[in-house]
Amino acid sequence: MINQLHIEKVHLALGPTDLRKSVEGLALIVQHILKMDPFSTHFFAFCNRRQDKIKILVWDNNGFWLHYKRLEKGHFKWPSKEKCLSLSLSEREFRWLLDGMSINQDSAHKPALERVLI
Repeated sequence: MINQLHIEKVHLALGPTDLRKSVEGLALIVQHILKMDPFSTHFFAFCNRRQDKIKILVWDNNGFWLHYKRLEKGHFKWPSKEKCLSLSLSEREFRWLLDGMSINQDSAHKPALERVLI
C-alpha cells in the first residue's frame, strides 16, 4: 500500500513510541509533542522500542490512514533520539528505512570499478 502512495515528506518520531496507541493517540503526539499538523499531507512514522514495528499516520482528504509494518526477523535502522524529537526524510530515505537500510547512504549504487588498460 505504501508503494502506491506519493510521499511528499516523512517525519520520524525519534525514540520509542508506545504502538498500542491508535490514530487519536498518534495524532496527539504529532500535534502536541512534535508541534506539527497531523492534517497535513506528510507522513508521520513511529517505531517501538525493539525497532521491529512501525506505524505510519497520514491524513487523506477526509480521514486518517494508519499503516503498520512488523518485521519477522531483524529490526529497522531507526535513528536515535539525540537533541531533537523528530527527523524529516525524503521519500527515498524513507524507502531505504522500510527496506532495512540506513538512511545515511553515501550513494544508492556502488561506483563502477575503473578499468586498467595494459
